[in-house]
Amino acid sequence: MASTTSGDVLPTGGRIFTTMPDMCFIPEFVFGGLVWILVASTRIPQENPLGWVMFVSVFCFVMTTLWLFIFLCGANQSSIWPSLDAGYHFVAVVFYLSASVALAYITLTNATPLAAFPSPELLKIYRLDISAVVMSYIATLLYFIHAIFSALRWKRS
Repeated sequence: MASTTSGDVLPTGGRIFTTMPDMCFIPEFVFGGLVWILVASTRIPQENPLGWVMFVSVFCFVMTTLWLFIFLCGANQSSIWPSLDAGYHFVAVVFYLSASVALAYITLTNATPLAAFPSPELLKIYRLDISAVVMSYIATLLYFIHAIFSALRWKRS
């Protein structure tokens, strides 16, 4: 496996799948998409703040896709890209962490009626919410790992 310590040039093309921070692109893409799908498949009342969770998951999904294509095409060879990479991933960490906490809180508050009146529909929504919380925290962890390694790469450049 190639290391990010060899040179200060960002990888391009297929090499992004062999360097540590950039190997996180595909898992970020997958888990972010799962959060988006799981939150979108539940019933959302009007007072529910899951709009922020949807914004974060869609925003990070689209930006990670764009970031992946920029890296694949080799358009990331300017000296500003290491700082942009670290900055974007730290913003994604803050966004996903705030969305994960909000999603966990909403899931917890929605569990109260479930204990009193269990129904198959409420149980299904609760399980989808739990899955979304788990995927959201995994996506947060992946973005955090990517941000740390991107910051280390930025410091070396």
